[in-house]
Amino acid sequence: MAGRPVRWSPGWERLCGLSLAVASLLALLPGRVFSDSCVWYGQCGTASGDKRYNCEYNGTALPLPKDGYDLVQELCPSLFFGNVSLCCDVSQLQTLKENLELPRQFLSRCPSCSYNLINLFCELTCSPRQSEFLNVTQTLPYYDVVKKENKTSITELQYYIGETFANAMYNACKDVEAPSSNVKALGLLCGKDAKQCNATNWIQYMFSKDNGQTPFNMIPVFSDVPIHGMTPMNNATKGCNESVDDVTGPCSCQDCSIVCGPKPQPPPPPVPWLLFGLDAMYVIVWISYMGFLLLFFAVIFGVWCYRKTYITSEYTAIYSNVTYSVSSRWHPGEASWIERLGERFENALRVTFASWGAFCVRNPRPVVVFSLVFIAMCSSGLMYAKLTTNPVDLWSSPNSQARKEKEYFDTRFGPFFRTEQLIIQAPHAKPDIYSPYPSGADVPFGPPLNKDILHQVLDLQNAIENITAFYQNDTVTLKDICLAPLAPYNNNCTILSVLNYYQNSHSVLDHSVGDEFYVYADYHSHFLYCTRAPASLNDTTQLHDPCLGTFGGPVFPWLVMGGYDDENYNNATALVITFPVTNYHNDTEKLMKVLAWESEFINFVKKYDNPNLTIAFSAERSIEDEINRESRGDVSTVLISYIVMFVYISIALGHIKSAARFLVDSKISLGIAGILIVLSSVACSLGIFSYFGVPLTLIVVEVIPFLVLAVGVDNIFIIVQTFQRDERLQGETLDKQMGRILGDVAPSMFLSSFSETVAFFLGTLSTMPAVRTFSLFAAVAVLIDFLLQITCFVSLLGLDTKRQEKNRYDILCCIKGGEEISSVQHSESILFLFFKNIYSPFLLKDWMRAIVISLFVGVLSFNIAVVNKVEIGLDQRLSMPDDSYVMDYFDSLSKYLHAGPPVYFVLKDHNYTTLDGQNSVCGGMGCDNNSLVQQVFEAAQISSYTRIGYAPSSWIDDYFDWVKPQSSCCRIYNTTGQFCNASVVDPSCVRCRPLTQEGKRRPQGEDFMKFLPMFLSDNPNPKCGKGGHAAYSSAVNFINNNSDIGATYFMTYHTVLKNSTDFIDAMKKARMIADNITETIGAKEKNYYVFPYSIFYVFYEQYLTIVHDAILNLGVSLGAIFLVTMVLLGFELWAAILVSLTIAMILVNMFGVMWLWGISLNAVSLVNLVMSCGISVEFCSHVTRAFTVSTKATRRERAEEALSHMGSSVFSGITLTKFGGIVVLAFSKSQIFQIFYFRMYLAMVLLGATHGLIFLPVLLSYIGPSVNKAKAHAAQERSKGTEREKLLF
Repeated sequence: MAGRPVRWSPGWERLCGLSLAVASLLALLPGRVFSDSCVWYGQCGTASGDKRYNCEYNGTALPLPKDGYDLVQELCPSLFFGNVSLCCDVSQLQTLKENLELPRQFLSRCPSCSYNLINLFCELTCSPRQSEFLNVTQTLPYYDVVKKENKTSITELQYYIGETFANAMYNACKDVEAPSSNVKALGLLCGKDAKQCNATNWIQYMFSKDNGQTPFNMIPVFSDVPIHGMTPMNNATKGCNESVDDVTGPCSCQDCSIVCGPKPQPPPPPVPWLLFGLDAMYVIVWISYMGFLLLFFAVIFGVWCYRKTYITSEYTAIYSNVTYSVSSRWHPGEASWIERLGERFENALRVTFASWGAFCVRNPRPVVVFSLVFIAMCSSGLMYAKLTTNPVDLWSSPNSQARKEKEYFDTRFGPFFRTEQLIIQAPHAKPDIYSPYPSGADVPFGPPLNKDILHQVLDLQNAIENITAFYQNDTVTLKDICLAPLAPYNNNCTILSVLNYYQNSHSVLDHSVGDEFYVYADYHSHFLYCTRAPASLNDTTQLHDPCLGTFGGPVFPWLVMGGYDDENYNNATALVITFPVTNYHNDTEKLMKVLAWESEFINFVKKYDNPNLTIAFSAERSIEDEINRESRGDVSTVLISYIVMFVYISIALGHIKSAARFLVDSKISLGIAGILIVLSSVACSLGIFSYFGVPLTLIVVEVIPFLVLAVGVDNIFIIVQTFQRDERLQGETLDKQMGRILGDVAPSMFLSSFSETVAFFLGTLSTMPAVRTFSLFAAVAVLIDFLLQITCFVSLLGLDTKRQEKNRYDILCCIKGGEEISSVQHSESILFLFFKNIYSPFLLKDWMRAIVISLFVGVLSFNIAVVNKVEIGLDQRLSMPDDSYVMDYFDSLSKYLHAGPPVYFVLKDHNYTTLDGQNSVCGGMGCDNNSLVQQVFEAAQISSYTRIGYAPSSWIDDYFDWVKPQSSCCRIYNTTGQFCNASVVDPSCVRCRPLTQEGKRRPQGEDFMKFLPMFLSDNPNPKCGKGGHAAYSSAVNFINNNSDIGATYFMTYHTVLKNSTDFIDAMKKARMIADNITETIGAKEKNYYVFPYSIFYVFYEQYLTIVHDAILNLGVSLGAIFLVTMVLLGFELWAAILVSLTIAMILVNMFGVMWLWGISLNAVSLVNLVMSCGISVEFCSHVTRAFTVSTKATRRERAEEALSHMGSSVFSGITLTKFGGIVVLAFSKSQIFQIFYFRMYLAMVLLGATHGLIFLPVLLSYIGPSVNKAKAHAAQERSKGTEREKLLF
């Protein structure tokens, strides 16, 4: 048997042949080994730097040494079973842990994302069935000098990955946020912008050695079915809406869009109010006006017809031209009690002022001396005057919400830093095209990102850093005053600049890697990486340069570049460099040093000359400096304006009868004295309040002289011109005559002055500091002006009359011009005669009156229609001179910037140590869907509506990632318990929390407070990018010796805000979001309160309530004028109503002028409106009182008499005086003067004059109050037996 040959059957031969063929085919497949075997084990050979290759190994998995058990349980718990046989050793596990540090820190917010990612790398590194999905394609021989044996290093392999797994892993991770940098985490890990990242290119990037982290190429092959004899790794995955284990929950809405529900949608914009397709206000007002015209002309026509048929009485409604019997007034029984009360009050005023006037004329020297002493005493308070230029004090009430929130923020977190900023363009540079290596579409780079331009900008930046200023023999540099968040560990100044991506270094900017044929990486590739991962400590290009700024914090691309589209930062057309400087708000000495440096900064940039760069810039002090320069520049304009008014007043007061008597009849000295009295009243007001420490403002200094001059000059003209028209009675002395005249006109002066004083005092009820301060100073100034006029000026008028009677020259009173005269002859000025003989009769013709009423009501109707269309706010440009460098900065700001001011959501008195307290704030896994961070995040998704531009940076979410035991961030020395930074290599450094189920939970109670200070003091490093020192060192306010948290903030940015409407809306929406957070979460916790804070809120809060404030201030002023007018007119209710109605019309028309002339409603224009209310009293009250005291037979005759006697004084006293001064203001260089002073002053004078001298007399002639029978009887009794009886009756 043994020697007999064996014969195989034909079937067995065929089977044997098939087996050999299969074996041969399998042998041809590259790298294919049997199932359940490894492709590598251990490390051998160095790839580059400290990166090593893995050693090829084709055997079965080997048991892991026990010192690696902790690592495999931490990293790959799914492989911890049996005898833990794996295809990796402890050194490979350690390398895996190091390589996963940063991805885990950024992705661990979403446990399912982190789980899938770790699964991908655990299967690659240690899976005992590697050979199913890993195919080695390239190797290198390696000699192990330690073991003295030959090995093979794997230099390339294929990783077969299931498409289902890859897509599921990407879907679980695509929404994960990186809270400290406000970007998607994949933007830091994908090598592309997060929007361009997908499952395929993300995994390809992670496994490519071109990313700078991977030691050799691992080529992913995606398939869900076996291919090329390989079975793709297609492990089960977890969706972001699923829990990984019992400890963790699904990912948060912020990190997983599918758990959020529908994306928030902004509410629809308000539907415009339309009628017949037109603005409803226009339609309603037009219809109302047409109805008024029909009714008005119907009544006019009816009365005209009635007059043709019947004789009507004085008491016929609306119209009368027929006298009533004078004798009927002689019967006191016909006068009502209210008329008798009015007559007695009127008579008391007349007698009082007459006695007082006579006394002042009889005793001029004591009165003048007493007045001068009073003026000196009050004005001496100016020695204690303080001028407030702080914008916060000027525009924000100390009790306002924004002011209180600012003080709260400043005391807890420090005042907001000062900002020095440059916006740089390169007008002559051309765009650059970058071609990535080894492949990829060309990337255009904007002109300022040309490397030569960047070098020049860096030279400029370095020169600014080296600016040296001097203050009191001390040198001041940027390092002395700059914001350095990591001091004293890192004293580098915060400079928000694209050059910080290159560490502010020319050599780093020039750093490139390549050969003679290709450039693999240079400043282009580094820029593209850093704009995606600004917090990176090591870019993944072959440069391996850091992106983190030299000051230790990230430089967000939207803050340092401008003029790009969407998020294509490479298309930037402008660079923005910002130097944040510490704001020593409460330390005057240090603040002065900052101001000194800023002054040198401004001078340096103004003089900087580089033809390749166009620079727009601003310092924190720039706006205040330019306003002061503008004020100084307009001093000459204002002085000329006042000089014009002064010259006119001095000349117009005198009635020159002939050239020979010019120096005798002129009243230049009296006019100058009257002006000095007006200015003295202003000085007294300023001095009185300076005694009490009330600071002055520029508005007070600039506006109140104009107001008091209007009031004072009007009264001067009334007194002087009434005296000039009066004829001394037989046997009447000068003092008696002056007393009689003052008794006639002083009640009218008292009426206007006291009305204005009360109205202004009530204006102090305003919450706006500018309005309140103006009203306070104006009220006292007007009151003192009136008191000085009825004392000092009356005495001076008496002295001047005696001079004139003695024929002594004006000014040169020692020189006589001729013989003395017994009394000054009465004279009527040309203007008076014009009003009496031409203007008044013409205006009060029947047809003219109808036209006037129709025209004025039409204008009023139009202005009512547009009153709600007046814009609110104050454009910053208006406060700057036309030639200011800040104007260029404002233009560049609105044109290029892509991020608005930072906004902080501040949380007060919250308990962070409980799970519920944490969930109501944080935005990561397990947090409430309506938490603070989540609500701000959702607001950022509809940024066009909310004006919140980005998701908030959340210290609490980064803290939870930092403190996790899986991370290497939180470590302590096991001997002292002190914090041990992740970069420290020391065996005594151990995890803060154990790697157990309990340790993986969030810290609560004492643990939360124990580790939080460590997190806030930890500087970011390559081992731990989550250190909170740079990003959050000031975000948490500790109390009670660091045992509790008093307040914290969560920062984000507004969208770009270009005008007042944007700023107001941004603040309104931020408060709405904060209120909603407080309301939704406050139900769980009584003390829960959130408010938003941004640097501009204190300035723009006034506009949230300015409409209410305007209505309140003007309404209260009108109410005060009505009450005072009613009382001082002798309880003439109807007359007071007509005066108030006319002033209300003037105010409404002022709003119409503001709309037509582009004047916005703000504190400055509201002050002017309050002032126009006061000046309108001057235009209306004198004519109205003259009408009520007139004893002419008909309303039209009474109106004609009132207009003749008072109209000329009002016209010459206010209209002409002010018109000359206002016209000069048109030549001011200041836009704010041109708009808010020239335009508004001109409008208030023209509207006041037209309403007081045209509309009001016509209105009185139609529906003026009837003659007070008691006053008429008393007037006839006083005039009985005199020439006046014939004139009056």
